[in-house]
Amino acid sequence: MTPHSPRRADCNTDRQTDRNAQRAAVRSRPVPDLRPLALTLALSGAAIIAGTLMAGAQEAQTTIAHAYSNFGEVKYGPDATHLDYVNPEAPKGGEISIAAMGTFDSFNQYSRKGVPAALNTIGSEAILTSTADDAYGMYCLLCETLEYPEDLKWVTFNLRDDVTFSDGTPMTAEDVLYSFNLFLEQGITEYRAIVQGFIEDAEIIDPHTIRFTFTDQAPLRERIGFAGGTPVFSKAWFEETGQRLDDSSDQPFVSTGAYVLDSFDYNRQVVYKRNPDYWGADHPMMVGRSNFDQIRVEYFADSQAAFEAFKAGAYTFREESSSLIWATGYENFPNLQNGHVVKTEFADGTVGTAQSFVFNLDREVWQDKRVRDAVGMMFNFEWSNEALFYGLYSRVDSFWPGSELAARDAPTEAEVALLKPLVDEGLLDASILTEEAPVPPVNDAAQNRPGRGMFRQALGLLNEAGWEAGSDGRLRKDGQTLDLTIVSFDPSFDRILNPYIENLQQLGVNAKLERVDNAQYIERRRSGAFDMVSHGFAMGFEPGIGLEQWFASKTADDSSRNLMRLRNEAVDKLIPAVVAAKDLDELQTSVHALDRVLRSIGFMVPQWFKPVYTVAYYDQYGHPEAMPPYDLGYMDFWWYDEAKHDALVSAGVLR
Repeated sequence: MTPHSPRRADCNTDRQTDRNAQRAAVRSRPVPDLRPLALTLALSGAAIIAGTLMAGAQEAQTTIAHAYSNFGEVKYGPDATHLDYVNPEAPKGGEISIAAMGTFDSFNQYSRKGVPAALNTIGSEAILTSTADDAYGMYCLLCETLEYPEDLKWVTFNLRDDVTFSDGTPMTAEDVLYSFNLFLEQGITEYRAIVQGFIEDAEIIDPHTIRFTFTDQAPLRERIGFAGGTPVFSKAWFEETGQRLDDSSDQPFVSTGAYVLDSFDYNRQVVYKRNPDYWGADHPMMVGRSNFDQIRVEYFADSQAAFEAFKAGAYTFREESSSLIWATGYENFPNLQNGHVVKTEFADGTVGTAQSFVFNLDREVWQDKRVRDAVGMMFNFEWSNEALFYGLYSRVDSFWPGSELAARDAPTEAEVALLKPLVDEGLLDASILTEEAPVPPVNDAAQNRPGRGMFRQALGLLNEAGWEAGSDGRLRKDGQTLDLTIVSFDPSFDRILNPYIENLQQLGVNAKLERVDNAQYIERRRSGAFDMVSHGFAMGFEPGIGLEQWFASKTADDSSRNLMRLRNEAVDKLIPAVVAAKDLDELQTSVHALDRVLRSIGFMVPQWFKPVYTVAYYDQYGHPEAMPPYDLGYMDFWWYDEAKHDALVSAGVLR
């Protein structure tokens, strides 16, 4: 199980972004797929490792270790018996069930073909893994140790000899190499565009030893994470089935993880079961985890239907995605009032997801910043938060909201040193060197319509851009109306979109909502068939080369992350500064500069986020008393309480 998930605002109602696509973007490093990887971060630089040894005679200055980190010591030493936040005595058994929206027709998250089923990568593991309480560490999972020289020219993984795939066959270095090459040859275009040229050689030393040698072009902070973070699949299974990574699949790929597919009914239900022969049950990184015998996913057309099903006991755990339901939907819920259902919040210490509306910059009308700014002014977050969200949210004001990586105030001298050359080249306005970081406009919370001053300012920007109102109130330029279509898929989101559209129409924009089904929504986002959609920018604590998937010009033509089709030379020149950062101070400085520039471009209309998980569940589960800072982990390190379940059954609450 992946221990980390991005901080969520509203996933399916107040949040429009497709859930699977949103879970795609957990860390800002190159990822070969559209899911959260097991690693916390992309890694690089000089590392301080717990338990290092120097193999001087064979390889001068070679470090042999159980873990790796760029910044400081890893939290867990080689003698750790379990993670601090798990219950090592957690009982195994029972079921946890959740809801998913929309449809699915594939179990391959790594292909553009089809809509992948929820949790389809639940059985995948990589050589290295992360924890939910160590922001910068990565640890051997499928390996015993890793070896690398001081210059990180190569890394050798000494694989465990007891790892087996879910079909019982042993995992070897052949499987690791095959899986690694699979992503390089058949992975999504945006991934291959970034990592091509990173590897000089990948060599199998023996059945349980593999070495990756890097080119000089491979960023230092990405090397070990790049080599050790790729999911490992069964080579024999791929060869026997003829399955391709870039094609849809009617079953998950055979891997080494704790869960396998049990059953499914397309667009209705998916059930995963714990593999009783899971090789890693006693591994220190896995003790107290993967506790449920079964994980069931029920599919629903929309979030309101899913909530009614939860109240009826059709599934048992709900990570609440709607502020409206959270504030009002549980008021007349008898099972909550009588204590059979728990409704609570947990702190979320991850970097906030910068949930936003984004413009399609490939469309000429949205290439004028004045037009984008005017459209952005018409979204009244303050009114929405008070009238629609019950004050539960904060405004997104950064691509790293709620974290120390968010740019604040005026730039420091170190930031100016990065930004001034770009100003001198004419790529940035000189004001960025002295002004505070851009923040969204503040509207009146008393009414949806922006104040007269905001309205006049927006209209003035449009007039400057050549748009004039006609006798019918519509804005026109060269005889064409200013049209804007927001593409959406969940009707529950209409209550947020319609007031925004009303404001745009009052401004003279020919704005409308086009609601499509889930499959069409995903395809429209992928193909760029939209003016505006919702998108979630999920960044990590240690951004790296993966930023190119989000923001680089070279990924604008085909990216699941650069949906806005951003092509900006200043951004392209700042990303390498982030990638090259050698310590936390350099990283923070370069990210602040990048954040400042991205916000100044104005390709998005910021939405909202919250620093807590809001959850409701039938009272039959246990969780650690001291929760880790970086994950809720309800399918990972929570457990099933049989006595509580039996009490719910006796009370007629569950069957």
